Amino acid sequence: MIMSGNLLLLLLLVLSSFTGKSESLFITEGSASLEAIGFFRLTNTTKHAYGQAFNSEPYLIKNSSDGTVPSFSVTFFFAIVPEREHNGSHGMALVISPTRGIPGAFPDQYLGVFNDTSNGLSSNHVVSVELDTHKDDEFDDIDDNHVGININGLRSVKSAPAGYYDKDGNFINLSLISRRVMRISIVYSQPETQLNVTLSPAEMVTQPEQPLLSLNQDLSPYLLEEMYVGFSASTGSVGSIHYMLGYYIFPDVAYPSLDLGVIPVLPPYPRKASQRTRNILVVSLTFSAFVALVSSAVGFFFYLRHKKVKEVLEEWEIKYGPHRFAYEELYKATKGFKDKQLLGRGGFGQVYKGILSGSDAEIAVKRVSHDSRQGMDEFLAEISTIGRLRHPNLVRLLGYCRRKAELFLVYDFMPNGSLDKFLYSESLTWVQRFKIIRDVTSALFYLHHEWVQIVIHRDIKPANVLIDHQMNARLGDFGLAKLYDQGYDPQTSRVAGTIGYIAPELVRTGKATTRTDVYAFGLFMLEVTCGRRLIQPRAEDREVVLVDWIMDRWENGDILETVDERIRQEHDREQLEVVLKLGVICSHPVAEVRPSMADIIRILDGVSNLPENILDIVKAAEFRGAAGVANLRNSIPNLTYTESFTSQGR
Repeated sequence: MIMSGNLLLLLLLVLSSFTGKSESLFITEGSASLEAIGFFRLTNTTKHAYGQAFNSEPYLIKNSSDGTVPSFSVTFFFAIVPEREHNGSHGMALVISPTRGIPGAFPDQYLGVFNDTSNGLSSNHVVSVELDTHKDDEFDDIDDNHVGININGLRSVKSAPAGYYDKDGNFINLSLISRRVMRISIVYSQPETQLNVTLSPAEMVTQPEQPLLSLNQDLSPYLLEEMYVGFSASTGSVGSIHYMLGYYIFPDVAYPSLDLGVIPVLPPYPRKASQRTRNILVVSLTFSAFVALVSSAVGFFFYLRHKKVKEVLEEWEIKYGPHRFAYEELYKATKGFKDKQLLGRGGFGQVYKGILSGSDAEIAVKRVSHDSRQGMDEFLAEISTIGRLRHPNLVRLLGYCRRKAELFLVYDFMPNGSLDKFLYSESLTWVQRFKIIRDVTSALFYLHHEWVQIVIHRDIKPANVLIDHQMNARLGDFGLAKLYDQGYDPQTSRVAGTIGYIAPELVRTGKATTRTDVYAFGLFMLEVTCGRRLIQPRAEDREVVLVDWIMDRWENGDILETVDERIRQEHDREQLEVVLKLGVICSHPVAEVRPSMADIIRILDGVSNLPENILDIVKAAEFRGAAGVANLRNSIPNLTYTESFTSQGR
């Protein structure tokens, strides 16, 4: 049976009686609001937004006597109404938090629960159950329709596709974005230290006997004595409306039977009146023979002239399809692509700053001409790469647009611009410089080792590293990137990149590998550490080429002389020395000397150390090539230069 209006209000009043609390005691944040008929709408049609609704008073979660978490159970009803029928964005979560609300939370993949710096910290003391409708590789999501148990972060400790087990043990799939009202029960049993999560349609009278998720974990180390219970949801480039229809809490293990009688049917995602008008107009014009004839002629001409572009893009759209922006939306956001909105220009085209109407979200729009020298190749490379990558240290692609011969890529706006704008000034401290190096290391480690395919960036330099509002570094500009399936030789046959950052073997062979990325990254490390460009024509003769100068000082035992005195005095000299030496090794002309990004991240984190005889290896390879490395390993028994250090990586 279905219902709406007053019947829905009646249901919600019944649900609120279970809690013994009034919904008015909930405190909302962001886009969340209490609707007139009594339920919470956590998100609305605003894109890239989040909404939180937390109870105003904390619950006593732990026993003060022994510090254990006693048994408890939470059950709530929810529904998700997506903008697109088969595409949710991004999901919602029940959250148990030490604070009322989560300050500083981000929307999109962070679900309004964490941000890129707080995610995963043990100090969070946050336990949540997510209803995730978007697959984020950076959090190892299993799919775009799953339930997960999270502790202190968004990488689920346990997850499963959304659904339930019937009485015969058969698994029944449920779509979280089906607009159906569903029930989810979270039950923690203290004697077994077990957390069970069960999902089911709201119309089911009894609870499924077998839980969807079962985690054997003592929650005592993660929860404080008093905790707030609340709900959070977020949207991304595609909209979704997340409803929380009612909840109740029991201070013990409880599986209450539900006899709702009637189940609400929620309205579809609202459409703009202007869009409805356009749809009606299009339908009407379709019946016009004249327009049909003209459209066919124009379409056929466009097909002949741009056949290659059309076929490639449409195949990609079907397979990957991020959000496609309307040209009018981007035109309005950038104020007609006015010069005063221009952030920069290059061989690819221009980049404009914009503000999306309705959400006030700041964006950067890369405008690429189809007839430009690099336009189409870079466009296809970028959307086929970064459109599927998710990492906090990569610039996020929000969507794209095509209009005639023009192509547009839409990114998060980075307020501090590119690193090269202030890298060579004295404004950056060593702590900030080291964090920038570490952030880019993390991004490249993800590209080379963690993603499902190997991604070779091919153009690592300060101009392609952007700085966000929290001074986090994000690697961007994937216009030259290449992807390779695991198990295949990750090489290309076209020299690409920026002069000065191109590895010698790439010039000779034209084949890019992960090691050519490491070469450019090594030079990047030296630039960031020393705060000067790779080539300084007006410097003293021995200091003109940065890497040569550092190598010369290393051999003379005073490598730190290449770093500004202010930076040398600011932090411990040992860390500076390690970064300088690692930069020289990474940018060595012999590829076999260069470590993998896995080695680099371990050294920067202090997990591994540079081999004691590394200078001997560097000098031997410089004079005798790759054979010098192998011969030196065989001739010096105590050499600690590991095999992984000379491997190409995954």
